[in-house]
Amino acid sequence: MYFYQPSDGHGLPHDPLNAIIGPRPIGWIASADAQGRHNLAPYSFFNCFNYRPPIIGFASSGWKDSVRNIVETREFVWNLATVDLAHAMNETSASLPHGENEFTRAGLTPAESRLVRAPRVAESPVNFECRLSQCIQLAAADGTAVDSWLVLGEVVAVHIAESLLENGIYQTAKARPALRAGGPTAYYTIDESQRFDLVRPDAR
Repeated sequence: MYFYQPSDGHGLPHDPLNAIIGPRPIGWIASADAQGRHNLAPYSFFNCFNYRPPIIGFASSGWKDSVRNIVETREFVWNLATVDLAHAMNETSASLPHGENEFTRAGLTPAESRLVRAPRVAESPVNFECRLSQCIQLAAADGTAVDSWLVLGEVVAVHIAESLLENGIYQTAKARPALRAGGPTAYYTIDESQRFDLVRPDAR
């Protein structure tokens, strides 16, 4: 077994942490500042944390525009990043000056949301409109504050392309989600050939 203590460094060409915890769904987060200027950025530390009410969240290394905007307006939109949108999604990861529009840079269309002021990515087949529930600064085990911020939002509206619903059931593989893996460039997706089903013991 290869062993290391993260506080001493991993001694490998690339940190294996986010390769082991992967592939990961991408938090493609759209927001707007108080002046209505749009921002769009991908976060690979992202997931869903609760059913009722539905709560999703992403972590940002540093106090970036997305976090600033969301704390300011208390709203954001998550957009599904698909294989077809992967290059555009990657373009939105560029470090741009505050107020510069990632939608324009990536050639994407901002669409009006129903319940929040933050825009949706029109080209994305799934969008979650969210209202901020918590913004938490992370801390190490000894209590030292870390320059990372966990943003949690309640999903208040959902948009799904009807082509992804079969008999009312969402088809995960059909959406061809782009999933972040290890190393500086690796991504994956899924298809039905990789599917297997398990029934939980309590449901047998």
